[in-house]
Amino acid sequence: MLFDCRPFEMAPEIAPVKKALITGITGQDGSYLTEFLLKKGYEVHGIIRRSSNFNTQRLEHIYIDPHQSSARMKLHYGDLSDASALRKWVDSICPDEVYNLGAQSHVGVSFENPDYTGDVVGTGALRLLEAVRIHIESTGRQVKYYQAGSSEMYGATPPPQDETTVFHPRSPYAVAKVAAHFYTVNYREAYGMFACNGILFNHESPRRGENFVTRKITRAIGRIKVGLQKKLFLGNLKASRDWGFAGDYVEGMWLMLQQDKPDDYVLATEDSHTVEEFLEESFSYVGLNWKDHVEIDPRYFRPSEVDNLRGSAKKAKELLGWEPKVQFKQLVAMMVDGDLEKAKREKVLVDAGFMDSHQQP
Repeated sequence: MLFDCRPFEMAPEIAPVKKALITGITGQDGSYLTEFLLKKGYEVHGIIRRSSNFNTQRLEHIYIDPHQSSARMKLHYGDLSDASALRKWVDSICPDEVYNLGAQSHVGVSFENPDYTGDVVGTGALRLLEAVRIHIESTGRQVKYYQAGSSEMYGATPPPQDETTVFHPRSPYAVAKVAAHFYTVNYREAYGMFACNGILFNHESPRRGENFVTRKITRAIGRIKVGLQKKLFLGNLKASRDWGFAGDYVEGMWLMLQQDKPDDYVLATEDSHTVEEFLEESFSYVGLNWKDHVEIDPRYFRPSEVDNLRGSAKKAKELLGWEPKVQFKQLVAMMVDGDLEKAKREKVLVDAGFMDSHQQP
């Protein structure tokens, strides 16, 4: 079946608008990537899961009603578990670039929901790759594909970790990401697809999900500072991670797809800190002592822990010209400032009787 993916007729001096398709557009990375691509002049399409509750909060500041001619971001219902929907949207949107950021991305949750995690993270990537492959075969177009990898794939392998380091995943999430990584490599080698893996080390921001440890910490700091919370319960404080800013990392994703040849790249700050060091930096930023507020809860320890992740981004720096701009202290300050402002707004609602202090919306 052939599809008409020809761009609308435009003046000769105006280049056709590039189209990007993003899974996971409502997540932290998806929202930053959408902002980045819109500034580059792209038309951005995102696949979102249907939910009874709106889950597009991270996109509200850039959302324009699709009825408006100026709208260059459009959302479509679909899911990485639904191959037919993926095929339909790839064929109807005719993207130039596909970014697979969608996932069940919480490591701890993957131990509780291993089947779902494996299906969406691992097999979901295969479904999307196959949809792109068939589209390319049917239309003769070139479509570039980006697969979001994770430093969790390295697991027990000691740092520093780069593109040649052996994977030793320690969670269902990490195992599924390794599968997605090699599906991408296989489609590149077997079908000549322009398919890249980005192996991104931990990247955070004020938009990070509140059940991830960095955001859990900064969220609690804001609430403790304004008197809405007293204690913060955590697990392993000795785990060490290479933490960067998500806004920096989405530029690296885009750069990978602008190269002449597809390849795999690590993005990292090359500097690691323990959870305890994150606590020290973030609590002291607002004049608090973390030891007065943090308690260890065994339920937050995982069946198999990952001790130390620290990447080497030498290849990305040399070939892509990519560099992380936000350093650790800046990242912590950015996140604490954001959550302190959020806590102050909550405090107004609590004092007015519109919200219970134990609620954490």
